[in-house]
Amino acid sequence: MERMSGKDSNQITRDYFDSILLEMRHIDGTKPDTTLKLFGEDFAMPIATAALSHLNDTCEQGMKKMAEGAALAGALCFSGMGERQELADMCGTGAKVIKIIKPHADNATVFEKIRQAEEDGAFGVGMDIDHAFNGRGEYDTVCGLPMKPKSSEELKQFISATKLPFVIKGVLSVTDAKKALDIGAAGIIVSHHHGIMDYAVPPLMILPRIVEAVGGRIPILVDCCMESGMDVFKALALGADAVCVGRAIMEPLKREGAAGVRDTLLKMNGELKGVMARTGFAEVSAIDNSVIWKTGV
Repeated sequence: MERMSGKDSNQITRDYFDSILLEMRHIDGTKPDTTLKLFGEDFAMPIATAALSHLNDTCEQGMKKMAEGAALAGALCFSGMGERQELADMCGTGAKVIKIIKPHADNATVFEKIRQAEEDGAFGVGMDIDHAFNGRGEYDTVCGLPMKPKSSEELKQFISATKLPFVIKGVLSVTDAKKALDIGAAGIIVSHHHGIMDYAVPPLMILPRIVEAVGGRIPILVDCCMESGMDVFKALALGADAVCVGRAIMEPLKREGAAGVRDTLLKMNGELKGVMARTGFAEVSAIDNSVIWKTGV
């Protein structure tokens, strides 16, 4: 395996994925089951759609069709930025949708979006904490909207403002994981937001440390560069409860709409089952790092 090079966090992450090898276990094998419970709800797979936004550029009613595909596959769905009606349409498909809210500079905007998500039938809400700053160290602006970092106390207020599960996205350190746990987050998503910072540590590299710090008290999801069921398995083996898939569903969504999203999720879940069968794990909750081998990177 070649040594990781360059500053592109996505390539570094891909290289790390590909440096992880697995042993096989066939004696006493059992047909695998990928069902699991997340935030009190049963799902068919530990694979969710990522918190994508602005998918109307991909296809007409792209966000709604993504949610429909997730519902057809029995998968959890995350939603990023968008108009209120768009979220209502997504929830109307029957999908379990978690609305991820940007760290708007005006906290009143955040509280209002939480309220709207509740009214529109969202399954959960959360915040995308890694859009607080731009690359020059100034407060970020997203689609013309001002952003600002949030303190632990502010996040605690957002969490207290809703009875829905509140998920913090953009955790890439033990420090933030512990803070998320301390303030009462229902779950975290380990992510570098598709390379928002150069030389970011690959999510799977830091994942075991975050898993140890969290100690099973809340679910841990992982995103960035998830391309196959093999990638999903490696994340689960290193301690994730589930993963989020974004760019891998965009081209199928563009070509085939909801059916493309459904088929992609089912294909990845089938690949996951194949790896589980060949490594001796019958259930998602049983997958552990005992089958992991690493090459030099």
